[in-house]
Amino acid sequence: MSFENQNRPKHFSAKSIFRKIKPGNKKSKRAWLSIILVVLIVLACLFFFLRPKTQNPPLPKVEVEMVKTENVNIYGEYVGRIRAQQFVEIHARVEGYLEKMCFKEGSYIQKGQTLFVIDPKLYKAHVNRARAVLNKALAQERKAKRDLERIEPLFAQNAASQLDLDNARAAYDSAVAEVTVAKADLTQAELTLGYTNVTSPISGYISERVADIGTLVGPSGGKSLLATVVKSDSVRVDFSMTALDYLRSKDYNVSLGNTTGDGKINSFVTITLADGSKYPHKGLVDFADPKVDPKTGTFSVRAEMPNPDKSLLPGEFTKVKVLIDVRTNAIEVPTKSLVIEKNGAYIFVVRPDSVAEKRFIETGPEVGNNTIVERGLAKGEKIVVEGFHKLTHNMKVDPVAAVKKEENPDSADESK
Repeated sequence: MSFENQNRPKHFSAKSIFRKIKPGNKKSKRAWLSIILVVLIVLACLFFFLRPKTQNPPLPKVEVEMVKTENVNIYGEYVGRIRAQQFVEIHARVEGYLEKMCFKEGSYIQKGQTLFVIDPKLYKAHVNRARAVLNKALAQERKAKRDLERIEPLFAQNAASQLDLDNARAAYDSAVAEVTVAKADLTQAELTLGYTNVTSPISGYISERVADIGTLVGPSGGKSLLATVVKSDSVRVDFSMTALDYLRSKDYNVSLGNTTGDGKINSFVTITLADGSKYPHKGLVDFADPKVDPKTGTFSVRAEMPNPDKSLLPGEFTKVKVLIDVRTNAIEVPTKSLVIEKNGAYIFVVRPDSVAEKRFIETGPEVGNNTIVERGLAKGEKIVVEGFHKLTHNMKVDPVAAVKKEENPDSADESK
């Protein structure tokens, strides 16, 4: 062997290794087991480090609100009719021809203002005649008084008889009575003459005239109605309520048409105009009929409403909203958070451990977009208002505070 072959490095390969492992040898079996074990360990390490990491599914996110208590006004809605507080028909109280009209139709007139003039000539003559009769009666009275004053001393001196004295006294008493009758006739004639000037008994707006100038008017042969005057600075709203609503208001803190000061809240009304807008003023319920109509099961209610700008016209129909109940410290939840089924209504309540609980509740009347809860909820609990459709009972959730929307100014005004 040469020196070069002795210094040549030896090369090892897997083939040479396996060639050295002879089957049937104990060392060869041990070597095979070691190789298999190493391969399994390598595969296990690769699987451990390269396996996809499992992720827990995210919790459902829901919006929650805190349950609070507050005083809630409950209203009823009805159809009402506007009528004037005072509606006066102007009639002719004496008969005669209409001479003059002293107003502009549709204008505002004052109490005591002259509206029409009826021909007064005949009635002036009656006054003059009555005054003349009175003057004659006064003259007779003065003469009878002087006669009595002359007879009385003569009777005291036995110069006049008892008959003369009695006649003088009777004549004086008769003259006094005639004066009284004549004064009454003069007063009546003057009143009748005053009726020829037709005046307004109230302040308000006057209608168009019913009778034309020159028409014979009067309570007997001619036209009696001349015009109408409406006082519309304040109007009355008439509507009908059910007996059930009336009993509800009686059971609680609201008084309908009761002004005796029994400590209850006086009910007020708001109305909606024909264009859908809300009338800016409120009215107070001042009358409730003490009896129920057996045909309809309702009773009449009346409210007085200010009308400074004359926007409410007598005779028009409108929607009336009436305060019928006041709930103190009531629990009110958004109606959208309720689920209604045949077994009742339920709502999801989030416990302190962020677990949603399905809870059945007893609901009361609806107020706007909210519903009053009679039983089943307590102040301070959290309820789910958004995202409850994906929940089940005792499910873990991720609660977030609901975003508060701006309060409707109309509902805020009504609660005051």
